[in-house]
Amino acid sequence: MYKFYVDGEWRHDENQPHVSGNYGVVNCVYIAVPQPDMVPNTIGPETSGNMEVDDVVMRPEGFAQYSEADLQLSRDRISSFLSTHTVYELLPDSGKVTALDVNLAVKQAFHVLYEQGLPMVPLWDDFKGRFVGVLSALDFILILRELGTNGSNLTEEELETHTISAWKVGKLQLNLKRQMDGNGRPYPRPLVQAGPYDSLKEVALKILQNKVATVPIIHSTGPAGSCQEILYLASLSDILKCICRHFKHSSSSLPILQQPVSSIQLGTWVPRIGEANGRSFAMLRPSASLGSALALLVQADVSSIPIVDDNDSLLDIYSRSDITALAKDKAYAQIHLDEMNIHQALQLGQDANPSLGFNGQRCQMCLRSDPLHKVMERLANPGVRRLVIVEAGSKRVEGIISLSDVFRFLLGV
Repeated sequence: MYKFYVDGEWRHDENQPHVSGNYGVVNCVYIAVPQPDMVPNTIGPETSGNMEVDDVVMRPEGFAQYSEADLQLSRDRISSFLSTHTVYELLPDSGKVTALDVNLAVKQAFHVLYEQGLPMVPLWDDFKGRFVGVLSALDFILILRELGTNGSNLTEEELETHTISAWKVGKLQLNLKRQMDGNGRPYPRPLVQAGPYDSLKEVALKILQNKVATVPIIHSTGPAGSCQEILYLASLSDILKCICRHFKHSSSSLPILQQPVSSIQLGTWVPRIGEANGRSFAMLRPSASLGSALALLVQADVSSIPIVDDNDSLLDIYSRSDITALAKDKAYAQIHLDEMNIHQALQLGQDANPSLGFNGQRCQMCLRSDPLHKVMERLANPGVRRLVIVEAGSKRVEGIISLSDVFRFLLGV
């Protein structure tokens, strides 16, 4: 008999054989005794989260296939909930939102994101008297890549010569995919925002359709909404937490939530393991250069890359937001992107936040056998944007599930 120790809590796998005993509910192992000249058919144990498991032989349990009616029923009930609840319910009783002026130097903005641990910040234009956009970790990836191309070193002086406004008007438009007007000229994308009384479904769809991580919640008053007050930065994690809380004691009303993630079209999988969503699956070794990782994040349009060993077992994960670690001791002014490897880049961040190593919040994992509701509960935790699907024991990477993957599936978009 056995249990799993996951994030400080003992758990059992509900999808495998289990019994009640002196230690509560535990999984039980069936040892198959092979006949002479026969090879036993074995299946490895499966577990989720940050856990270690021993190699044992287990009898597989089949999963009931869901029907199209079950899927549609679940989607209708979730859609109805999101349509009848507003963003106002996400607002905390107290809190703060950091915003930056567009005339602030890029170097200073870089340090603000690092010191405050922020993946993005809204931008305020004092001349226009309104919020005009956001500055994110992706901006710094593009800036550092461009500086690395045009100069031999990433110098502090180069970052200090550009204001956020200058970057947005010039270099950002050359690097990001921009829409073009009738004359073929690029024009800035308007700020994706929402009001406190917009429905949760509207906000979720805005995030998915515009491929953004968060949406500023802005309360506008005065003539033509000329006076703006930013209340909150809403994310899919916030909305997912509302779904989990609302259906916590009535999960049976959402049949699809009981299905293992391997049985539904969800996430991006390594070829031949699961149903792919049409996107290529990228992994890198820790010896790969930081420059290659940043290029992959931009070109593949992904927010993170699993870092694996020679057996494709998960070691770490490199995300867009990790770029802000280069602000530590002004490392960006002393390195070449193609000379620093991923291991060294990740070490910078872990030195600043030692609690966020492999067994902390960086590498959140799940198994292909985990039911959808457990995956949703883990993704609803603050700071968790994706789960890496791994094989139990070996931690061999099998796929990845993001917040946006879950919402696209639940909303059928």
